Amino acid sequence: MNTNACCAFVAKIKAQPFYQKYAALPPLGQKLVLVGSITFFTTAILAFIYYFVDRIIALGALASILAGLATGLGALPALFVKEVSRTTLNAMLGGAAGVMLAATAFSLIVPGIQFGNQLWPGWGVYVVAAGIMAGAVFLVMADQWLPYEKYLEGGERFDSLRKVWLFIAAIVLHNLPEGGAVGVSFGSGDWHNGVAIAIAIGLQNIPEGLAVAMPLVALGYQREQAVLIALLTGLIEPVGGFLGVALVTVFLPLLPIGMAFAAGAMLFVISDDIIPETQSRGKARYATFAVMFGFIVMMILDNLLT
Repeated sequence: MNTNACCAFVAKIKAQPFYQKYAALPPLGQKLVLVGSITFFTTAILAFIYYFVDRIIALGALASILAGLATGLGALPALFVKEVSRTTLNAMLGGAAGVMLAATAFSLIVPGIQFGNQLWPGWGVYVVAAGIMAGAVFLVMADQWLPYEKYLEGGERFDSLRKVWLFIAAIVLHNLPEGGAVGVSFGSGDWHNGVAIAIAIGLQNIPEGLAVAMPLVALGYQREQAVLIALLTGLIEPVGGFLGVALVTVFLPLLPIGMAFAAGAMLFVISDDIIPETQSRGKARYATFAVMFGFIVMMILDNLLT
């Protein structure tokens, strides 16, 4: 009965004049209409939240959306090339790891301790320490469910569609606390920290998008489909961003805990996933220097934003 009702609803939609006009458009026109509609409704929702709910929530959600869109930006080379050299990808990942490491330290951990001391004098560092471990444990449990890192060992190419989709599902799961980190940072009321974290995660998402799209192309997916799938994996981040900023805005005591949890999740991703991947074929000094370069760039940028 539910299936029949669903089919009837779809048939009713297809019978509408607006859908028939949409279906009559060429493929490029359909895509432009779809993108334009999504952009319009997203803008309208953010504008409503900004003016009638809370400006910080709107800004945090917008920043997490932009960070998530960077995944699609990183996947764009899949439209033109079939392979990207391991050296290039490792250098990109190394730089992203350095950027995330600096942002985690200066925009999450340090202000998290400060906010913690304001709420619980003398206990801020211990609250943050517990939150960091909680964030790491969360991702350990997530990896036990979707252990995607084993599919990338030694630069191994995916040998089945199931492995690719497990990898994509794991990326989505990891992106949720990353989006939360952006939201929590904006929820602190200091937009400088929020911008720094959004930039860091956006830069990290660029090579991540490439890592999602290229195997799909190699498995025979159309290039546009591969880029779209990579983009969608990043768009889970606005969900985490909205939840993060909304929770810490409404419940202030959650702020240092949320910042610490996000920091722990990001530290785990950096140390357990990204850096080992850049060194997966033996010691790669160029990747090590890329980490250091990314850290320095983000440190300078964070200093300029304050």
